Amino acid sequence: MRRLTLGLVVALGLARSAYAAPCCGPITPDGERLAHFLDDTGVDHLWQAGQRVNWETGEPIQVGKQTSTHCSAFAAAVAEQLGVYILRPPQHPQDLLANAQMGWLRRDGGVPYGWRSLPDPTAAQAAANRGELVVEAFENPNLAQPGHIAIVRPSLQSAEALARGGPRETQAGATNAFNISTAHGFSHHRGAWEPGGSGGIRYFAHVIDWSKIP
Repeated sequence: MRRLTLGLVVALGLARSAYAAPCCGPITPDGERLAHFLDDTGVDHLWQAGQRVNWETGEPIQVGKQTSTHCSAFAAAVAEQLGVYILRPPQHPQDLLANAQMGWLRRDGGVPYGWRSLPDPTAAQAAANRGELVVEAFENPNLAQPGHIAIVRPSLQSAEALARGGPRETQAGATNAFNISTAHGFSHHRGAWEPGGSGGIRYFAHVIDWSKIP
């Protein structure tokens, strides 16, 4: 009995250690490049909510008034700088753009442009760790209300942390941040993130040709 109990303790310890290990593979050199790129976007002071902004730069425009957030403009700007097309102005106005981007990706509009759907948060985090552009998007069931979209960033978080809070991400929105959890970033959208990834968020990835990025 003592031997059986000791074996069980060891097995539980190994399982716990595995759960605490990085969930989604190593961060490759391209993953490091992606992390540095995202940290250089200036999203902490650009694409600010409550301002009218230039979607490509995030700089405020001193004409008129904009009360919405700019998650989708930020995602479009990041994609553009990385040589990737995602639905953006002038093909769609900034208003309710996140819903439109999610619909465009979900209905295979992105496939001809090199996007592919990912099955779950683990695949999303792993792709970002490899240095791919990964977006996580939520289309509001009420299309007259805003959705949300963010960029998944490389992370060595554990499987436990991933299941609890989702991929790490960089975003503009109600909260602008370089590195927060999906649970935090999508907290203003009910039903978007649920522990384990069972909510309404969907994940899409695009390979980046880093040889063409300055």
